[in-house]
Amino acid sequence: MNKALIKTNYHFPGQVGVYNGKVRDVYNIEGKTLVMVATDRISAFDVILPEGIPYKGQVLNQIASKFLDATADICPNWKLATPDPMVTVGKMCKGFPVEMIVRGYLCGSAWRAYRDGARELCGVKLPEGMKENQKFPEPIITPTTKAEIGDHDENISKAEILAKGLATPEQYEVMEKYTLALFRRGTEIAAKRGLILVDTKYEFGLSDGEITLMDEIHTPDSSRYFYSEGYEEKFRAGEPQKQLSKEFVREWLMDNGFQGKAGQKVPEMTPEIVESISNRYIELYEHITGEKFNKETHDDPEKRIEKNVMEYLSK
Repeated sequence: MNKALIKTNYHFPGQVGVYNGKVRDVYNIEGKTLVMVATDRISAFDVILPEGIPYKGQVLNQIASKFLDATADICPNWKLATPDPMVTVGKMCKGFPVEMIVRGYLCGSAWRAYRDGARELCGVKLPEGMKENQKFPEPIITPTTKAEIGDHDENISKAEILAKGLATPEQYEVMEKYTLALFRRGTEIAAKRGLILVDTKYEFGLSDGEITLMDEIHTPDSSRYFYSEGYEEKFRAGEPQKQLSKEFVREWLMDNGFQGKAGQKVPEMTPEIVESISNRYIELYEHITGEKFNKETHDDPEKRIEKNVMEYLSK
């Protein structure tokens, strides 16, 4: 397999800062443009895992790039170009400190809370008698705060967002409208590929005063997909759904006694585990895009990225 790209350390012309996120390195060029490198780092339970996943950065960047293009008629987005398979260059935005999570089905952390007795999530009332992986009557929005590295995202309601001044009522209304429209479009595209877009998250910011979609969208890091085929049978039988998302990584960690809590140790990530995760990411790419994934191989991906970005910035 290709060597995973774990970290970068570039010094681009006009660079005034760099932000190292959980899985991305974001370079600030003159306070106007961002060069976002999707590394092969992987995180779960807000913890960066010790091993990188080959091709993961390429998968995430290329899926996000395709979906940004496929939803550009719905709302403005930050993308300007993709000079490298692992890089998106875009407009710098002042981000809202919340993530807009939208759920079409009851699963993941929402199901775990529901199973434990919760009947309200982020201010949204949940129907009684629901089962795991059941479709909601209508998609619901359950925002979280946007955590800094090492911190946990926290659920937050619309009322709390407005009370804390994290967005104005007018801004929140626009983000809510965009979130539901983007989710509809993602659902339609997924359905054509035999997939169900279960839940996802969007991040928004301001660019020249305009609310703009930022970051990745509809990738396996930000979204959960089920296979359409067999969904009903599995749901009726109470069986786990076959899914393409990062949830299988979380489940593997939980099965091995890790949920990101103090004192817990990340289980050993053997080469077999790493390869299986890489293959799942590639599988989702091919399902959601309908295209074969072309592995970008290079002896030194860090140098390749630097060359491609420098050429773009010099134009």
